[in-house]
Amino acid sequence: MFNIVKKSIEWGHDTLTLETGKIARQADGAVVATYGETSVLAAVVFAKKAKPGQDFFPLTVHYQEKYYAAGKIPGGFFKREARPTEKETLTSRLIDRPIRPLFVDGFKNEVQVICTVLSYDMENDPDVVAMIAASAALTLSGAPFLGPIGCARVGFVDGSYVLNPAVDDMEKLRDNPEQRLDLVVAGTKDAVMMVESEAYELSEAEMLGAVKFGHEQMQPVIDMIIDMAEDAAKEPFNYQAPDYSGLYDRVKAAGEDAMRGAFAIRDKLARQDAVSAARDTIHAALSEEELADENLDTCIKKLESAVVRNDVLDKGTRIDGRDLFTVRPIEAEVGLLPRTHGSALFTRGETQGLLVTTLGTGDDEQMIDALHGSSRSTFLLHYNFPPYSVGEAGRMAGPGRREIGHGKLAWRALQAVLPAATDFPYTIRVVSEITESNGSSSMATVCGSSLSMMDAGVPLKAPVAGVAMGLILEGEKFAVLTDILGDEDHLGDMDFKVAGTENGITSLQMDIKVAGITHEIMDQALAQAKDGRMHILGEMSKALTAGRSEFSAHAPRIETLQIAVDKIREVIGSGGKVIRGIVEESGAKVDINDDGVIKIASANAAAIEKARELIGSIVDEPEVGKIYTGKVVKIMDFGAFVNFFGKRDGLVHVSQMSDERVGHPKDVVSEGQTVKVKLMGFDDRGKVRLSMKAINQETGEEVKEEA
Repeated sequence: MFNIVKKSIEWGHDTLTLETGKIARQADGAVVATYGETSVLAAVVFAKKAKPGQDFFPLTVHYQEKYYAAGKIPGGFFKREARPTEKETLTSRLIDRPIRPLFVDGFKNEVQVICTVLSYDMENDPDVVAMIAASAALTLSGAPFLGPIGCARVGFVDGSYVLNPAVDDMEKLRDNPEQRLDLVVAGTKDAVMMVESEAYELSEAEMLGAVKFGHEQMQPVIDMIIDMAEDAAKEPFNYQAPDYSGLYDRVKAAGEDAMRGAFAIRDKLARQDAVSAARDTIHAALSEEELADENLDTCIKKLESAVVRNDVLDKGTRIDGRDLFTVRPIEAEVGLLPRTHGSALFTRGETQGLLVTTLGTGDDEQMIDALHGSSRSTFLLHYNFPPYSVGEAGRMAGPGRREIGHGKLAWRALQAVLPAATDFPYTIRVVSEITESNGSSSMATVCGSSLSMMDAGVPLKAPVAGVAMGLILEGEKFAVLTDILGDEDHLGDMDFKVAGTENGITSLQMDIKVAGITHEIMDQALAQAKDGRMHILGEMSKALTAGRSEFSAHAPRIETLQIAVDKIREVIGSGGKVIRGIVEESGAKVDINDDGVIKIASANAAAIEKARELIGSIVDEPEVGKIYTGKVVKIMDFGAFVNFFGKRDGLVHVSQMSDERVGHPKDVVSEGQTVKVKLMGFDDRGKVRLSMKAINQETGEEVKEEA
């Protein structure tokens, strides 16, 4: 019934197995990849005809995690998987980026790749397994795919690279000082196609070494997919790329001069108008038959690309007149918004981001329900890209894949410099509002977020800057561009984003539009990126160099208090009665975790002190010789009982009420009266002995006995 083909290799610390022919047999290609006990099904379907007039390649990748894979039931009311989580969205993008450039040029048939996590062993992250499964399924499907690709995760511990480290080692990189890198690299047999990473200030040489290591380690996976394809691949789809060379020659002759003049204009909006006019010139010169050709738009885009690329390679000049190494002019300012906790406006050329930081308490932590388990996040970074930022009127909707991806990239770049939660017990939320865009708004988000957090008083270990590098590659000839424009990203061959501090790289992301790049090109790109990053950090320092020592008047103050674990129950009380009473009486927010760490938050210092005092009265023990403020709760013939420490009462004997002789305690005190007392000690039965006469009742100061 089944025609099963199965291949296995020992890879890293576990066995990698690929199987096809048993599940999802009606798909064009379907592979179950298993690594350890993590299994992912990848199914590929592609249309055999392109839609008429299709002018882009409609590839969609969907990665989905099923909670049953980890033996869990989803949370929420409906108890089923709903909209994609952030992890699912990011992994979908991760798989899409290296496979998209490997389809034959001109192929515009719809392709859908669906990766479903079927089993998860809590040790091997499904994202790498899913990418391998997708690569194998595409290779078997017969689609015009120039793969296969391989993929690997790389860690860096004690100066050594680690292949496919366990999820627990990478889940909270910030809490694991030994693990300094989480890097995913994908590529073909000959070249690297994609890199995604977060790091702890690694040098350029260390990052390049990690990419090389990952590329070397994925080679057995690529060989296994090729071996499997020899046994199970379908006949290649008969696709012939359209020949539009004649039409291109007509387009070039009609509009090359106009297009070259358009791309000589430095202002983005004016340049767009000129490019539109050049297109009109081309249309006017063509016949009706040529205008109806579905390849016309492709020819015009090819002409635009050729004009820009040739100027860079032949003259070393770019659209806005810069050379290959210069960063656009930068303006950075902080403290723009009066009511926010921290704000910054970062402008680089025609790209601008307004960054706003808000400090919150433990109540503001983000709860994450994921396949690996539930967790909380105290650092949130959200990226917004409204249509007006590119001078357009567009549909406003929730965050898409691009917004989530750019926000996560900036998050990765900044997480390495955040203070420890024990030193800075705040929840930090940064929002990036991109108000202008002409290339590399994600790196503007990194720079502006760093300044915004410092403006809010977040004690970052060091400022972080980011820069996007581009590439023009024609045969053996290439040029690496520093700080690319939007058109250079669109018409070029690489988007290589590098972020970091003066001491090293904290995040690296690379996307390639050609069939991969060499290590020589990557080495040069990293070197140029370092120079660009240092320049940007210098410009940022003109606005702010470190976190402010004072918070905004509108930001909450948070103080932490450590208590013994066995005292937690007493502070919370039955049904939370005690802690609610502390909150009501003090006016401060009080959070307590399982380790006995209490966070007290309020914009009012007096409220924090009151809450601290109330908690202390529960968990602390009274100290002999210390002065307390108490309340008389009961009067007897021999003295008065005073509630002086939480629920603790003590006796002030009649002889300790005054230096003068006291006939009856009622002559000195009354019930409910507030008095100052000194703890003299405990008697043989553990009873508390207090003294009023040792304290000046008006000043609260201790009375010194005369010799």
